[in-house]
Amino acid sequence: MQDAGSSAGTAHHAHRTIRVALGEAKRRGHVVTNVAEIAKAPRLEEEDIEPFTIEEVQSLLVEAAKLRNSARWVVALALGLRQGEALGLHWEDVDLDAGYVRIRKNRLRPKYAHGCGDDPCGRKAGYCPQKQQTRREHKSTKSRAGRRTIGLPDPLIKLLRQHQAEQERERSVAGTDWEDKGYVFASPTGGPLSPNTDFHIWKKLLKDAGVRDGRLHDARHTAATVLLILGVPDVVVDAIMGWEPGGAARMRARYMHVTGTLPRKVAQQVGDALWELPKTN
Repeated sequence: MQDAGSSAGTAHHAHRTIRVALGEAKRRGHVVTNVAEIAKAPRLEEEDIEPFTIEEVQSLLVEAAKLRNSARWVVALALGLRQGEALGLHWEDVDLDAGYVRIRKNRLRPKYAHGCGDDPCGRKAGYCPQKQQTRREHKSTKSRAGRRTIGLPDPLIKLLRQHQAEQERERSVAGTDWEDKGYVFASPTGGPLSPNTDFHIWKKLLKDAGVRDGRLHDARHTAATVLLILGVPDVVVDAIMGWEPGGAARMRARYMHVTGTLPRKVAQQVGDALWELPKTN
């Protein structure tokens, strides 16, 4: 797969899927040997953490304010929500009076099938004029760490109230075409947003803001970095980011090279403890 151009991550995922499937086949007696256990999976290198600077974030927020669904990008940069979590957010999960949001759903990437029947359109299923959705729009967050409650900063509460009012205006304009599905970030007629379109809007936002190109996931890295630099307790950082208990320490360790103030702060504390002169009366 890698020789054909696939990434190590893609090959690793394929190996894991085949290994699990053959393991089940072996358990049921369909095969004698799980050959995937013999084959070695490609080594995965940890992706670099590339958070945006405070100045870059501010530039992005200024440019995002010009966009429809501008709060979508503030949520990404301030709360560190994954794309599926942000696009799967429903108003029933948001309490602006109490100042918190519950993460309970994930938006799924859509899958389509042809609906053109006996008269093929000749296009890919996703571009078929009569395409049919074959996957549900969202699913509940499975992991305990992923299901979490996050406090909202006051400026974000204000922005979400404005966003809610704007969505109500769009509802009025759409009239009977409005899909009352309860999404916080929705289409002009209330339907779910496409993850692919969301990604392209992010790329355009970076360009328009004059900020270096970056992955959408780098917005999440940025939020985590800010929390660590502010000295937020580890257990709180883990809860906000939705990191699994088993891997939380490893995730935090990956940020050490970009949170330079943290090692310096610890070094200062050690110095104060070991070299501070005793007080004399």
